[in-house]
Amino acid sequence: MKGDTQTIAQLVAAVGPGPAFRPAGAAGHVTPTTAPTRPSPSGPSSHPPTSRAGAPPTVARSSAARELGLKRGEFDLAVMLGRIRTVADPAGGRRRVRREEIDRVRAMPGFPESLRDRVKTVGTADGAALMDITPARFTRLARAGVLTPVKWYVNRYRAVVWLYLEEELRQFTASADSTVLLTGRAPEGLRTRLEEGTDLRARNWRSRHAGFLLRQSEDPWERAAAGASLLDPVQLSEVVRDPYERAYLNRLKPEPLTQAAPESPTSRIVERIVTADDPNEISWLRANVILTLEEARRLRPAPRPGRPPISASPRPHPALDPVPWPTAHVAGAAPGQWVHETLPPEGRMPEPDEDGRREEPRGLFKWLRRRRT
Repeated sequence: MKGDTQTIAQLVAAVGPGPAFRPAGAAGHVTPTTAPTRPSPSGPSSHPPTSRAGAPPTVARSSAARELGLKRGEFDLAVMLGRIRTVADPAGGRRRVRREEIDRVRAMPGFPESLRDRVKTVGTADGAALMDITPARFTRLARAGVLTPVKWYVNRYRAVVWLYLEEELRQFTASADSTVLLTGRAPEGLRTRLEEGTDLRARNWRSRHAGFLLRQSEDPWERAAAGASLLDPVQLSEVVRDPYERAYLNRLKPEPLTQAAPESPTSRIVERIVTADDPNEISWLRANVILTLEEARRLRPAPRPGRPPISASPRPHPALDPVPWPTAHVAGAAPGQWVHETLPPEGRMPEPDEDGRREEPRGLFKWLRRRRT
């Protein structure tokens, strides 16, 4: 798909950049740096290095979580927030954690309690109690976009439970600018949005989640796949017309957030939350994918099957356009080769030659003649 980059850039400027999308090299984009290799501890090593020679030793995410005293959910949240940096696995597996990063986190003041406090999450009831407001007011603030959830899950009753970072709620409560939102009558603009049925919790979470995906992306194709993962298939097909490029983006998409069956009620709820539905959000994502694809195409094309050259056979009827047939219907063709088999006018059999013999029918007509006899 060829687009006018200048027009797209004007669209991005009109819509305004989302908080989670930043170009490569901008602030907030964490690029793992190569650090000098440190010697492994003496004795039997329980943290085997990667297979690449000369690379700094790394450990799996589960092993890193155990060493840092974090539960799996706490560790994943710390990675998402940038508290713990990960690097790509040279073997192509899940991202890993360098030994030096574990040492850096352990050296932080107050470890491990300080790390746990920075990734602690609360629900609506606990968050309202922390901010000394009612749960109803807390929900209204979250629906209006004042409070941004950091996690969510679907409970046994198939209801979405939103979780918020305790550290952010404390900072919001301590801010003098938030006093008017926590006490008294809510501002008119906020009340108007709520009366219109506005609920920005999913959109704000997607914005934060997209930022995490981009920080984990080290390649333009991966960054394009991060934005494409938030678009529905119809929107993506309009932006990326090439089916091979769409297939490549789908292959690079992040892991799904649920292991439920594709058509289960839980999967439908998850799909609804992770798919952009706001017009401004969709416009920004489309423009972001187009611009990132331009950079990715300059780096390398999307993989696609090879296209062998086409060899043409003599055409007794030059006025007719050739019709390609696969080798299964053309005798004498090389394996994997496509040739042009010319059809007679109006589907008639070939005329007799000077000796009175008909030219041996080839291809489809030869097969049809055998069927008739």
